[in-house]
This record gives sequence, C-alpha cells and structure tokens, in this order.
Amino acid sequence: MVLGFSIALIILSLLMILLVLLHKGKGGGLSDMFGGGAMSTGGGSAVAERNLDRITILVGTGWFVCIVVLGLVLKYKN
Repeated sequence: MVLGFSIALIILSLLMILLVLLHKGKGGGLSDMFGGGAMSTGGGSAVAERNLDRITILVGTGWFVCIVVLGLVLKYKN
C-alpha cells in the first residue's frame, strides 16, 4: 500500500510540475526574465487556459490527498 501511494505521489508530482510550467506567465515574474513576456502577449485560447487551470487544481488536490493518506498510512503502520 505504501509503495502504491509512493508511486502515485511521484507521478502526480511530475505531472504537477509539467502543468505549472504550461501556464502562461502573468507578467513580472521569472517567465518574463527568460523571454516569456513577449510570447505571452500573443493570443491564446481562454478555454484552454481555463481547462488547464481546472486540470492543475484537480491534480493538486490529488497530490495533497495522496500526501495525507501516505502520512496516515506510515503513522499507523504496525
């Protein structure tokens, strides 16, 4: 059980990193420093950005739940 949640946590962590990096920069951050500001002024689908937000929130919630369950399993493991 611990192994399963550990593997799920690794996969969700990598997916979370990927999803966060896919988001458009809002300006003034690291994305502008590396040239992301010029590209973020171009058009982008608002629907795609909303869906990316929803997927990121869903994966983040799964990541959080996985951490809590893994912590509880390790705490009460006999």
